[in-house]
Order: sequence, then structure tokens, then C-alpha cells
Amino acid sequence: MGRLDTGKLPPELLERLVLRRIGTRRPEVRLGAALGEDAAALDLSGDLCVAASDPITGAGRQAGWLAVHVNCNDIAATGAEPVGILLTVLLPEGATTADLEDIMAGAEEAARETGCQIIGGHTEVTPGLPQALVMATALGRAPRGRLVGSGGARPGDDIVLTKWAGLEGTAILAVDFPEELAARGVDMATLESAARLGRWLSVLPEARIAAAHGAHAMHDVTEGGVLGAVYELLHASSAACGRELGCELEGAAIPVRPETSAICAALDADPLRLIGSGALLVATDRAEALVEELATAGIPAARIGRVTAEGGRWIAGTGGERRPLEPPAGDELWRVRARLAAG
Repeated sequence: MGRLDTGKLPPELLERLVLRRIGTRRPEVRLGAALGEDAAALDLSGDLCVAASDPITGAGRQAGWLAVHVNCNDIAATGAEPVGILLTVLLPEGATTADLEDIMAGAEEAARETGCQIIGGHTEVTPGLPQALVMATALGRAPRGRLVGSGGARPGDDIVLTKWAGLEGTAILAVDFPEELAARGVDMATLESAARLGRWLSVLPEARIAAAHGAHAMHDVTEGGVLGAVYELLHASSAACGRELGCELEGAAIPVRPETSAICAALDADPLRLIGSGALLVATDRAEALVEELATAGIPAARIGRVTAEGGRWIAGTGGERRPLEPPAGDELWRVRARLAAG
């Protein structure tokens, strides 16, 4: 295990640890990741090119794997297919070759799982970083006329959520803070099961099904959790149609895994405000048929509310009480991490 020097990687290390890990080779890639190449080129033969970019800042481990999946989810939520990933890895001083290899092994695994190719990026050791920072830009292709945005929801549409709330945050907390959670009463079986929830992180399968079913809008659940994602979908759709749209959410209908409930209870966190990559919001007028088709494909989903023509945005509780849907603020993951880090 060799320590990495500050600055750009030597060519030998770049070739051995980074450039060999490109995931799935795609025919659209005409110019890909290589020593001395600073750009990539894709031939999409007339299709639309869709791009998305996000960093991974809240996960200590699995950052490379998460970076690929999270950005491919943004592509999938438009109805597009991921093709290429540009990956930037900034390592703190004192990082080792093993640290970089771990990040790239995860990125390569995710690229194979999503069927995309790592086509370039940048890797260096950067002074002043407390931990590795991984940023990715995903590029995808969509046939003209098949693009789905977050702003297409219509009054009367049902809102469907795939999988469960707080998926990504649950897995991150279980992987990064097992001892702290165990000390707060979360049993080992729950922690092990929570750590495995990462296998549900991709929304590609359900996005393909929802797009084929004529979804009006799709939005993947990230920072701010399910409630933040609903607010953002309504904001985008209101801007697109020129009037304020509302919603009636059924809080009891929003599915939450037992592992998420246990971890959030131990940390006094709201699972509906916890970062939730792996879940997809769909606005549709064919909710029942969509939920059935997703179930046939092995993807759990539930109708959690509807879009209204009025501007009020409400969440109904189990006792019939209603509370307003607030704009997304800081994610619960950040608040919890700060508390755990402080002991």
C-alpha cells in the first residue's frame, strides 16, 4: 500500500488504478478515457444527449460506486439511457493507492451495473480536504420525443413512489457508523440488512417502465428525501404550466423499510427527509397499471398522493390531521453525521 503524493497522479498509477476501470464499453464512445486525453466524444446518431452532474460529499465509503449510480439515476429520471461517465476524484493528503483503488473498484462495479462506460475525468491528491471528494457527470441518450422531465405533472395525476423512503441515507449510516448505531440500540442484524440496501440504489429499471407507460413527470429522490423531492417536482411542474400546483400526500402510504425506521428512531431523524437515492417519484394518470407492472418486475411501488390544481401542498397523517409540505432544507444525513461525529 503506497502513499500518494500531492497533485496529479504519475502516468503509471493513472493507467493502473484508474484508466483500466471503465465499466461497460459502449459503441457510442468515439474518444474515451486515456492518458493525455482531456475530453471525451460520443456519437449518438441523432438522439438527444442528456447530461447530469453531482458530487458525493456525505458518504465516507462507497463514494465511487455512489457517484456513478446517483448520476445515472438523474439520467434515468428523464427517460434516457446512461452512456458515459466523467469521474473526478480528489483525494486528501495522506491518501494511499488502496484508497484510490477502492474508489475506482466501486465506480467500475456501478458502471457495469448501469451499463455505462467511464469515459474520462480527473484524479489528483488535493491539500486541505478532510476526505475524498468524488464528482461525476453522466451523459445519456434519449430518442427525440421520449424525454421526460420533472416539470410535467398535471392536476389529477397520482404520485407514485418506487421502493422506500430514505434508502441511500440508511445504507450510508449503516456502513459509516455501525458502532455508534449499535451503541444506540440498533441490533447487528438490522445494521447488516441496512448496509445491503445499496443494491436497490439504481432507478434505471423503474424509470424504463414508467417512461414506457407514458409518465408525465419523473424525479429521483436525493437530498431532502421524499418530501423534498415532491416539493421539487411540484415546483418544476408549476413553473412549466404557469400556475401553482398543489398536492395531497398520504403520509401513512409512504413506504419506509424497518431498517430505516430503526436507524432513524435511534437518531431522532425523519426518514421522509433523509437522502433517498434509489426511490423514484412518478406523476401519472395510470398509477394502478404502473404499480402492477413494477410489481411484476420485482420493484415495489405505492401511490402516495395526488397532484391538485390548487396551490396548497398538504401531508395527511394517520389520525386525519394535515400539515403543510415545507420547502426542502438541509438533509437529515448532514444533521445526523454532525451529531455522530461530535460523539
